[in-house]
Amino acid sequence: MLQSRNFAPSSDLAPYLRNHFVFRAALPAEMELIDPLLSETAMFRVILQGDWAAEFKPGIWQVEGPTILFGNNARCFNVRVRGPFVVAGTAIRPSGWPALCDRKASEFADGMFSARATWGTDTDVLMDAAIAATDDDAIIGALEYFWREQLAKLGNPPGDKTMAAFEEIANSDSTMRVVDAAERLGLSPRALERRCCATFGLTPKAVLRRSRFLDMAAAVRGISDPGEEGRAALRFSDQSHINREFRYFINMTPGAFERTATPLLNAVLKLRQDRIT
Repeated sequence: MLQSRNFAPSSDLAPYLRNHFVFRAALPAEMELIDPLLSETAMFRVILQGDWAAEFKPGIWQVEGPTILFGNNARCFNVRVRGPFVVAGTAIRPSGWPALCDRKASEFADGMFSARATWGTDTDVLMDAAIAATDDDAIIGALEYFWREQLAKLGNPPGDKTMAAFEEIANSDSTMRVVDAAERLGLSPRALERRCCATFGLTPKAVLRRSRFLDMAAAVRGISDPGEEGRAALRFSDQSHINREFRYFINMTPGAFERTATPLLNAVLKLRQDRIT
């Protein structure tokens, strides 16, 4: 019923984009699915079919589209989908963000926005091409054409190699202290915070804390590599620490999370697991 496919970007786009994806769900027309989302990258989504909305205040649902920009999330927020849907999109590397958008990532954190307001009528061209596509490869081709156009408009700047190095720290060594990460990158802690807010949309401390939680969430879901649950647990001081983090990020205990179906979040966790580093 739910099928999510992830695709590596072409080599010329890899410094800027983490993954592409196409997510299809043959749900009954009357079905409503509400699920928490928590993403560590800005996510660009093209709604080819379906009705998507996000809850940013209790009971208040925001609708954008058909091309949507989701900012980085400090904590989860609810997304509502009604009926069958087909969604394609791209996870944007924080280190690639400044080459694709002339606004700071912090302006989009924990929000859902019309992508047209950021990238103009190019999103309309992309939408037409994606609708006309006959298979997933053609949809991905349309996405890659769109991103090359955005890079060209900003002069094809290189990705931020320093922030790419911090991405790797967050992925592989999320227990590192911010002061130590800054020293490794040759920055002051204050400079690292400014750079992170501009590219990740969040502070370095928030990025590392969220990465630890997502590692644990993927392990609980069985999405990570075998044995990763034990390694993920070692990043926390004890079980009560794990419990606090689950309540903070997703407002559930680990046990409740394990028992609760979260298909949209699962797709995000799988996309993260398939990341190209």
